Amino acid sequence: MTRLWLVRHGPTHAKAMVGWTDIPADLSDTAAIARLRAFLPDAPVVSSDLSRAVSTADALTPKVRLPHAPDLREINFGDWEMRNFAEVEAEDPKTIRAYWDTPGSVTPPNGESWDMVRARVDRAIDGYLQMGHANLIVVAHFGVILTQLQRALGIGAYEAFGHKIDNLSATVLSCHPSGWSAEQINHKP
Repeated sequence: MTRLWLVRHGPTHAKAMVGWTDIPADLSDTAAIARLRAFLPDAPVVSSDLSRAVSTADALTPKVRLPHAPDLREINFGDWEMRNFAEVEAEDPKTIRAYWDTPGSVTPPNGESWDMVRARVDRAIDGYLQMGHANLIVVAHFGVILTQLQRALGIGAYEAFGHKIDNLSATVLSCHPSGWSAEQINHKP
C-alpha cells in the first residue's frame, strides 16, 4: 500500500486561469507551512517542475527530494492561459462553459482537455506507485490533485471539480491492491 499526500502549492494571488505559466508562490505564511510540515510524514517529496510547486516542496525541507516532474504540471489552458473566465466567455462562451460544465474531451484552443490532464497525471502517479514507497508527498496543483481524487472516489470529472482544494492543503489518498480510498480531502493543518 502507498499513501499519497497530495499538497497544493502556496498561493499565487493570480486572478486568472494559471496553468503552465510559471509564476511564484507566496510562501510568507511561515506558520501555515510549519503546520503543514508537522502534519506530513517523513517521506520522499516530488513536485511539479513549475516554480510555485518547487518552492513549496523545498519549504517542506524534505530529507529525500525526487526530481521535479513535468507530468505533474497544472492543466494547460492554452490560449486561455492568464485570462479570467469573463474574458474568455466574451469570445467563446460555448467552449469555456462546456470545458467547466462537461469536463472530459473539451479542449481549450492550444491547450489540453480534462481527459488529457487525467491521463498525463495518472501515468506519472502510476510510475511513482511502482517505486513502492509507503508514503509519498506530491506537491502539485489544483487540477493534478482533482485528477487523483476523481480516481480514488470513482466519480466523474464534474463531481471532482466540486471539491475545494485550498493552497497549502493536503489531500491524503491510499492506494492498495484492492483499490483506492480517500482518507482526507483538503485538510488544512
